[in-house]
Amino acid sequence: MEDKGHLVKVYMLNEDQEWDNIGIGYVSFTYVEQFEGVAMLVRSESDDSVILETKINPNEPYQKQQGTLIVWTHSDNRDMALSFQDEGSCHEIWEAICRLQGNPTIEITQNLLEEPGEEPPDEMLDPGSLIDLPNCELNTLEQISALVTSVLTSPRREESLAVLLENEDYIKKLLQLFHICENLRDMEGLHYLHKIIKGILFLNKTSLLEVLFSEECIMDVVGCLEYDPALAQPQRHREFLTQHAKFKEVVPITDSELRQKIHQTYRAQYIYDIVLPVPSPFEENVLSTVIAFIFFNKVEIVSMLQEDDKFLSDVFAQLRDKTINDDRRRELVFFFKEFCEFSQSLQPESKDALFTTLTELGILPALKIVMSVDDLQIRSAATDIFTYLLEHSPSMIQEFIMEEAQQSEDDNLFINLVIGQMVSDPDPELGGAVRSVELLRALLNPDNMLGTPGKCERSEFLNFFYKHCMHNFIAPLLAATSEEICEEKNIAGSDKSNKYCLNNYQTAQLLSLILELLTFCVQHHTYHIKSYIFSKDLLRRVLILMNSKHTFLVLSAVRFMRSMVGLKDEFYNDYIIKGNLFQPVVNVFLDNGNRYNMLNSAVIELFEYIRVENIKPLVAHIVEKFYKAFESIEYVQTFKGLKINYEKEKDQQSQIQKNLLSTLFHKVFHSSSKVLEEKEEMRFKESIEEEEAVRPPLEDDFEDPYDKFVETTNPKENEDKVDLPKRTSSGNFKFTSSHSASIPSSSSMIRLVDYPDDDEEDTEEDTPPGKRPHLS
Repeated sequence: MEDKGHLVKVYMLNEDQEWDNIGIGYVSFTYVEQFEGVAMLVRSESDDSVILETKINPNEPYQKQQGTLIVWTHSDNRDMALSFQDEGSCHEIWEAICRLQGNPTIEITQNLLEEPGEEPPDEMLDPGSLIDLPNCELNTLEQISALVTSVLTSPRREESLAVLLENEDYIKKLLQLFHICENLRDMEGLHYLHKIIKGILFLNKTSLLEVLFSEECIMDVVGCLEYDPALAQPQRHREFLTQHAKFKEVVPITDSELRQKIHQTYRAQYIYDIVLPVPSPFEENVLSTVIAFIFFNKVEIVSMLQEDDKFLSDVFAQLRDKTINDDRRRELVFFFKEFCEFSQSLQPESKDALFTTLTELGILPALKIVMSVDDLQIRSAATDIFTYLLEHSPSMIQEFIMEEAQQSEDDNLFINLVIGQMVSDPDPELGGAVRSVELLRALLNPDNMLGTPGKCERSEFLNFFYKHCMHNFIAPLLAATSEEICEEKNIAGSDKSNKYCLNNYQTAQLLSLILELLTFCVQHHTYHIKSYIFSKDLLRRVLILMNSKHTFLVLSAVRFMRSMVGLKDEFYNDYIIKGNLFQPVVNVFLDNGNRYNMLNSAVIELFEYIRVENIKPLVAHIVEKFYKAFESIEYVQTFKGLKINYEKEKDQQSQIQKNLLSTLFHKVFHSSSKVLEEKEEMRFKESIEEEEAVRPPLEDDFEDPYDKFVETTNPKENEDKVDLPKRTSSGNFKFTSSHSASIPSSSSMIRLVDYPDDDEEDTEEDTPPGKRPHLS
């Protein structure tokens, strides 16, 4: 039995261009008569079965890859590979194959595995294995450039190149060649170095970036990147970084490591933003490690500054100092703005700790002072800082504002300062005003108002805002829609002649921003904004803005009204109906004519919403007041639909009214009948009681019993049949009767003995007279 040999894994490339592991076994060489030559044999480790048997052909190319792989193409066009446990075993088998092929020195370096899909599995390759690099010399720069460029298509070769560059200190040798080429003005060599350094950056290896961006190497790296072969002349990035980009220490930094980290981060950011080309959408991850390097540098800088309590305290002390000049204040504000930008890289827990520290150090009072200065650059930077704080913790800002309100007048409040900057923004495009409105929106967003103990309550803050700040916010709106302005018809005047002219573009923009925030308030502040709208008759004022020539302002007014209608609030509906506030909207719609534009669509959508939601008071109001104006519009069915809804509701109300009247009549009739019956019964009882009270007692003997009568007090309740009285135990008589619908007797007196009337004597002569009743 032959020796087992070296243990290997055998792989074969399948039709899907993936490597299949077909077994693990021991490799050896033996003579095979069938092949008439020496063959390489691999027997299974487990059962000694043959996994691979292949003849070593002299003309068949074998390749040694990554130090532990031998790859070749079989005679039947199958790609095969052997993966060894260590480089020594691989090298031993490789030498045996070379001897059998008759060339002991051959070593094919082409990598056929670089074709798409042909990379072997991870367990086949050793990422730490190295590839061969030419010596770092001027005459090999072309080869180095070609190699660095070629490995970028293979992650495994990238890894191998990165390990080699790191271990052999190759980068510093390249940068030494850069100085030689620059001194010799060797443009070809400088172009090769540009490709090499850019390729190393694209390897995305943090260990290499530490070398490239070190204090010793980074300026030489920038120098190599200046010589782009695509440009006719080299760039002057080093000149800018050394002569124009000045590092200013607003407060002296004593930590040399911190200072070096700041320099490194700035230069790395410059390389990424300016020097390197912008990656295409397909290469967005090409420089991901550079981005991560800068990110973590910023985190480290913020952490080091945060730990230095004296440094931050000095910064805030100077910011609060009203006596410093604007240049010094500008430097401080710019520094702190950049500090806040870096803080965005922190994890949430670290960011919370940082902003808590800043609050304790008095960042908000300092910002209030800075935002009050006239310098636009300082105010803009301060607004940026305020934005960072507000995005992180709106409740912290709200709590500060509420505490401030107890100590300051309205005009001196921080939030009114923000509103004042919005109103007086000198930018023709109102960039500052837009940012101020966004800040106010964030402050007024109920989702940002925490109701936890110790925090500013939602209703408390809103009460404060509507009482102390809202009048300042809507002041431009009230000024532009005042009676004096409207009477003077400034809306038709020159755009530049009057600040409050609705046709003035900047004024219209500002009013549009105000309406945007008011619309937000309608949607999120139910009670507070409703009371304010009613007290100021605000919707009527807003609708005056529809006289402007600027369509965007007209649309803002429509959106404001639409937000009120969308709430389906009966108080809003009554306010709109009683004020006839659809009239300006209808006028603008009719004036727009047949133009199919945003204004047309916005107004139709408003009425369509009312139709679909069937807001009955508004439907009735629109149809009764404006249907004649809409009757001819047929390109949409909105207005006909409103009329149909109105008619249906009218018919339903009519039917309901009829049913209600019928029901009420029925109930009233039966109730009256019942009352009459109850009254009759009461009268009957009363008559009986009175009769028993006034009737004299009957004696046992009557001198003339035939002449005695009994008088009834209530003839309406007489009976048609009267029973003979019966003597009671007391000697009196008791009458009993049964109810009847009529009384046969014409007299109200009931005789004890009934005699026929005189006029009936002729007809009833034969009728015997009535007998006297027995009284026993």
